[in-house]
Amino acid sequence: MRSDLASRHPADATEALLPDVDAAAALLLARRPGLLSWLARWRRQLVERFGTELDEDATRANAALIIGLARMGLRHGSWGDDFHAYHNEDHALELLDRRLGRLAQETPEHVLDGRDWIALALFAVCHDLRQRETGPELDRIGANEAASMAECARILAAAGFDPARDAWLYRTLDLAIAGSTFDARPLPPDSRSNTAERAAHGGPLAPHLASWLDETQPGWREDPLTLRALALAQVASDLDTANVAEPLMELAASSIRLCEEREMRAGRNLDAAESAAPCLAFLTDGQERYFFELHRFCSEPGRHAFSAGKAANAEPLRAIVAALRDAHPDGPKPGQDGRDLIREFARLALHFTG
Repeated sequence: MRSDLASRHPADATEALLPDVDAAAALLLARRPGLLSWLARWRRQLVERFGTELDEDATRANAALIIGLARMGLRHGSWGDDFHAYHNEDHALELLDRRLGRLAQETPEHVLDGRDWIALALFAVCHDLRQRETGPELDRIGANEAASMAECARILAAAGFDPARDAWLYRTLDLAIAGSTFDARPLPPDSRSNTAERAAHGGPLAPHLASWLDETQPGWREDPLTLRALALAQVASDLDTANVAEPLMELAASSIRLCEEREMRAGRNLDAAESAAPCLAFLTDGQERYFFELHRFCSEPGRHAFSAGKAANAEPLRAIVAALRDAHPDGPKPGQDGRDLIREFARLALHFTG
């Protein structure tokens, strides 16, 4: 599959500008130098925790993280000309720092080893590398995810990993990034009243990776490497979607950023009336559907680390959505635009946080 992905999604201008760790480190040094010291500390602490036998892998992973973060910041983040309000370098850092830190606190040491933490860190930085891809899905993998898988493999090679020697890492990241494909399409009209169909429809591919592998790669159940990679891919999915478990204000902020990005991608101006109705729908129906229907934890470490946080957010989120919906029984008010609706959502989040 990897060679097919590489031909479909070759290197782009950002990769050409940042082909290796030296170029990437130079950009981080100029734009956000604290990240370099943070990543060096991450590498050192990993080796201290799991032993010097992990030193080479940790050093390569450090280089790959530098490349990935620099490309995220340049391609869709704060340092380029195609800013995405949600899918940028800060989203990668949310996973890499806050959510991985929470997972580490809550997960017994025997559950995940040093190589697992390396794979999860690289997933955090590499799963959303591409956001402008077009074309059909490839075996249910979204175009953005397929392109991110292809670029991730090139980053690993640039950092000194080898597909044969480090097959564990390539296989894990392939499955984890594929599993991050998220289906948010509306339910088919004839299934909206069917509880079982509602539960099975949409959301991340990760909970369905086993059946996906049955369809696309028969015999995988006899491969210990793939079995381990599948389990870790499901942990990675829980990291990616654990915004549901963040403190309520962080959850609301992520919803706002995603709303802003959706409007940008749709070509609508937030300061124009055309964005009011889509923003209202996303901040009400969209939030409810994501939180209560589409989202599900699919690993035991993820459930253990994040379920309590999600449970704490359920009723406040319902209250925010209900208040915003009640304020607009007939849709946006005359003269309102998308930014007005975002501000209302923010005010309600502040109110219900207290």
